[in-house]
Amino acid sequence: MLETLTDENLIKQYLKGDEKSLEFLIARYLKQIYNFVYKNVGDQAEAEDITQEVFVKVWRNIKKFDQNKNFKPWIFQIAKNTSIDSLRKKKTTPFSRFENEKGQNLLVENIVSAPMNLIEKISDKKFLATVMQNLTGEEQKIMNMRHIDGLSFKEIADIFKEPINTVKSRHRRILLKLKKSIENR
Repeated sequence: MLETLTDENLIKQYLKGDEKSLEFLIARYLKQIYNFVYKNVGDQAEAEDITQEVFVKVWRNIKKFDQNKNFKPWIFQIAKNTSIDSLRKKKTTPFSRFENEKGQNLLVENIVSAPMNLIEKISDKKFLATVMQNLTGEEQKIMNMRHIDGLSFKEIADIFKEPINTVKSRHRRILLKLKKSIENR
């Protein structure tokens, strides 16, 4: 029964005293939030801690949630801010820290999937890393949210508190920037 309810209906039920509704809502978003946080911080243990902190913040602030808005952008905004706060507390992270056990650099290989036909042509990891470093942190986040986390332009616009057309334009410019960098190789 709970799986058929919208996020907003689950919140309403929780606020009326149904604890199971919040548990179900958390279960619905746990994997997505963890993956989003992990892609931002690149460390499993830290991503688990931040994810837990995100859901504690949701629990503490759910009564303040504007039920006229969508829940998904709200929780992703909390995850984004919590990740940024965590990264600010840390010193610089070596680029190699984003590598997994197989030596794959998750930051480089996962941030952009839009121009995959171009990226697949590139075998030089160092070049790809250089291309990705040409993007600002915000550009990387937009690409990550859109192509890795599967958020809609509207959801991204809500998170960045910008008009949807601004986000679409920025996304297009980022794609063109990546394409140009790759083609100028």
